Amino acid sequence: MMIPRSTQPELARDLRVSHAAAVVVGTVIGSGIFLVPSEMMQAVGSARLVYLAWVVGGLLSWFGAISYAELGAMKPQAGGEYVYIRDAYGPLGGFLYGWTYFLIAKPGSIATIVTGFVRILGTFAPLAVLQQTWMAKPVPLTCGQIVAVAAIMLITLLNYIGVKRAGEFQLFFTLLKVATILGIVVIGFSYAGGSCHHFTESHAGATGGFGGFMAALIAALWAYDGWNLVTTVSAEIRNPQRSLPIALIAGVAIVAALYILMNAAVQYVMPPAAIAASPRPASEAMLIAMGSLGAAIVSAGMALSMLVTLNGSTMTGARIPFALARDGYFFEALARVHPRFHTPSAALVVQGVLAIVLVLFAGTFQQLFSLTLFAEWLFYMLGTASVFIFRYREPDTPRPYKTWGYPVVPVCFILASAVLVYFSFMANWRNSAIGLAVILAGIPVFYHFRARSNAPKG
Repeated sequence: MMIPRSTQPELARDLRVSHAAAVVVGTVIGSGIFLVPSEMMQAVGSARLVYLAWVVGGLLSWFGAISYAELGAMKPQAGGEYVYIRDAYGPLGGFLYGWTYFLIAKPGSIATIVTGFVRILGTFAPLAVLQQTWMAKPVPLTCGQIVAVAAIMLITLLNYIGVKRAGEFQLFFTLLKVATILGIVVIGFSYAGGSCHHFTESHAGATGGFGGFMAALIAALWAYDGWNLVTTVSAEIRNPQRSLPIALIAGVAIVAALYILMNAAVQYVMPPAAIAASPRPASEAMLIAMGSLGAAIVSAGMALSMLVTLNGSTMTGARIPFALARDGYFFEALARVHPRFHTPSAALVVQGVLAIVLVLFAGTFQQLFSLTLFAEWLFYMLGTASVFIFRYREPDTPRPYKTWGYPVVPVCFILASAVLVYFSFMANWRNSAIGLAVILAGIPVFYHFRARSNAPKG
């Protein structure tokens, strides 16, 4: 039997607006900005079109953040996006969202981030041992996997002992991350061999056309991805009706500005053809501008960036199964709030365990993660569309913030999401179809938990 809500410890509202903004900026900026300029240049072939993709991607993400700002201020509850989908489309819709993220997307994301973090550390000569096999039998195990597991455990522990501690970690290292990116920008534009003519040149071997631009836009949106996650910690943000809209709108704007500056610095140092040919254009640009020290700075910046992203993903991901369980649609233990630390302790531990399992079976987790990539944009689309549903159903509900540019802004984001759902599904339709099957497999699970709980039957 479920414990009465009044006797349970509650999550602590210990996050300030600066922490919330750091969750947005620190979680969004991962390794993407350091890597995707090459992919984008291969797709469109010119600096101008690369910039157009960054600007369009930034505007679309900003439009989504503006729409979610209304939802977050209106429904500042743990789970964020899950709450919007649950209330707009019913408990089943909310459950399928939470099921997808809990089972595959979030553990897969954490495993991807921490594996990338370890690989970057392994590029430093003193840490080359991370690439070596530690144990061959019964399961091949590398030193890097051991470090990755340790990183997951440490970040999970940090979040376990208090959201305020995790928030302070996020804020400090996000500021350091921003300073690192700005330093790279300054180094790039200070390079005597750089040229503004690079911005007018082109790469002849680009894909080109509408398909090429869509490929560049998808790459840019992948780099912008994650701004929505701050909504999951709404119940732990002080004055969320004011703080959440500020964090979302300002956070995405800061990310867009940093991305455009970083891309400009790389293009100032390298011509389009060189960017297209480089697997790590930011590192190569700094190698050209400053030698091996510059490349090391970029590698350190990437490692730091991914560590902050790991913390933000760990913090936000655990709130979704927590909210599901509190509603009675998942294992009751996951709704437990630690009586001393006031964190969703059980959900954090289970999330960490799932991510560790994927890290230890690294040959399969990337494929698992790709199964539900299209679903992420599907849920973005449904979440944003709920703005219209709530405006219709609940016209008198207080809205501390109303979406600027309504209805045009959310419509633009919904249409862009629909296009991206289509393109991402068709680009990898087999994995997407399997991912859709995984999502639909949650339907009998939902009815199982609903039958055995006191959850609403709507």
